Amino acid sequence: MRAACEGGMTAFFPCYNDAGTIATMVILTDITLRTLTDDYEIIVIDDGSRDASRRILQELERRYDRLRLVFHEKNNGYGGALRSGFTAATKELIFYTDGDAQYDPQEVKLLVPQMKDGIDWVNGYKIGRSDPVHRRIIGTIYNHIVKLAFGLRLRDVDCDFRLIRKSVFDQVTLDSDSGVICVEMIKKFQSAGCVAAEVPVHHYHRAYGTSQFFNFRRLLQVGVDLLRLWWKLIIKKGNYSALCR
Repeated sequence: MRAACEGGMTAFFPCYNDAGTIATMVILTDITLRTLTDDYEIIVIDDGSRDASRRILQELERRYDRLRLVFHEKNNGYGGALRSGFTAATKELIFYTDGDAQYDPQEVKLLVPQMKDGIDWVNGYKIGRSDPVHRRIIGTIYNHIVKLAFGLRLRDVDCDFRLIRKSVFDQVTLDSDSGVICVEMIKKFQSAGCVAAEVPVHHYHRAYGTSQFFNFRRLLQVGVDLLRLWWKLIIKKGNYSALCR
């Protein structure tokens, strides 16, 4: 697997009020990346956390010399945190997942062997979703709607466990600040001709904090954001392509 990591690896996590889990994510990732490459960095994007996350991260930074911290003074949204992470990453391979520990960062070992020649990104898909029933229902409906509306060819659009070649971002620029950035990302990757591999990964019960994306108060805003994105990437792009024929 070390050969697959030539050029090094960045692992980063968006963090928003994840004081109960972020230390575990950093420690497990450091242990795991040491087995994969000698050239790695870990970045945490603290997106304006109001709990003890920042204090915990500053303590971790004193102990882990491969850890870098990016602090947003105000909450920029999930998309804003991801865009900061992609910008801050310096290594050829970029792995990210959420700071809430619903995915096990040690399973990046499952993604790396699939990053073969000709593969641009490796996307996880959940073996089973360990969420309350209402979130599982919302997640299933969301996955089907966005796959149909945007023509996405992944099993699981809503699986934030990805390994991406940094060179992909020479072709793709992301703009979303909200959680619909994942739909934007996948659609733009596909449109740029990027090739994906898919790997099953485990999903765990949220032990700390609350979801910032799939909750009833935010469903309307998610719908509005998706509609705007659909108009931009599907309708406006389609009209432009027709005019160019």
